[in-house]
Amino acid sequence: MVRQTELLTPQLADYLDFLDRGEMRYLPYLMYFNRPNFRSAAINTDRLGFRISHGPSGPGSVGGDRLDGPVRLLVGGSVSLGYGATSDAATIASRLWSKHAPSRPWFTFGAPYLNSTQELMLFMLHRHLLPPIDEIVILSGFNTLVMGQLTGVDVGGQEPFFFCNEYFEKMQELRARYAEPARTKRWRTGPRPPAQSVTPSAARPTTAGMIQSAVDVTLRNLDSWLVMAAATGARVSFALQPLATWLRETPAPQEKLLFDEFDNASDYGTWEERYGDVGSIATGAAYAEALGEACARKGIPFVDTLSRLSAVVKPSDWLFVDRGHYTDQGNDVVAQVLAEDLELT
Repeated sequence: MVRQTELLTPQLADYLDFLDRGEMRYLPYLMYFNRPNFRSAAINTDRLGFRISHGPSGPGSVGGDRLDGPVRLLVGGSVSLGYGATSDAATIASRLWSKHAPSRPWFTFGAPYLNSTQELMLFMLHRHLLPPIDEIVILSGFNTLVMGQLTGVDVGGQEPFFFCNEYFEKMQELRARYAEPARTKRWRTGPRPPAQSVTPSAARPTTAGMIQSAVDVTLRNLDSWLVMAAATGARVSFALQPLATWLRETPAPQEKLLFDEFDNASDYGTWEERYGDVGSIATGAAYAEALGEACARKGIPFVDTLSRLSAVVKPSDWLFVDRGHYTDQGNDVVAQVLAEDLELT
């Protein structure tokens, strides 16, 4: 029996290859990033791992041929990367560059799994490679919110990240390897530092608490974005990435087929079992409101994509390849909303 994903979204096979954990690339400070020089029909990356964008003058990327600038960055996780697009030319960055805001080149500046802090670090590590920048649009929010479920994990007061349990488990193994016999430690004058916790609490935090925590972390990182962008003259904007379940109760016909199949095939339970209230329309609206208020206090332009998309899309519009990533049509309409709300040319 042919699966719906094979019929409706055959390009996802390239993304599953791209995200093969056995081929994951680990980078200093950032933890992990895209595979460099990846080639497929759907997704291609440059020598550094940045996805290639397309515009009227041809392709461009952070690790490609240096452009004179100014350029614009679309920052974020897998949504900004363009997971689900049928080609590099169909990502949000490419649609901005080629159609909705073509006066400047747009670089895709994201990777799957990145949280708010990692997005910032990605810029810090690669800023020296960039030409002048006039716009930094951060399209993000879900990863930082959902990582708030990992209560009880000791990350030293920092933001939890994907696979952090695996990371700390390996660090505990390394610590044990270097542990000295007790007789050689008589010089110690204080108690041994406690081991870092790698087991999250079984109790899920309240949705309101997760929203507040995610907004606090995002705002803290936006402060740093503003400091760094000031040196470049770039404007920093933030847009909440839309989820299918934040946007509408009833998915489009193609979306329902795909969502049901994902739930049936998942080893981690259905979407509702994994995320609970986090995926509800009410949570999306509350999160958007809180982020909008926080950005307003800092003078940062904010795009409530949920409200905007609700006003322009029809119930039958097929926007999502899964609940978090977009079809080519979805990428195009998100690009249009960004360009209109941020008055990009």
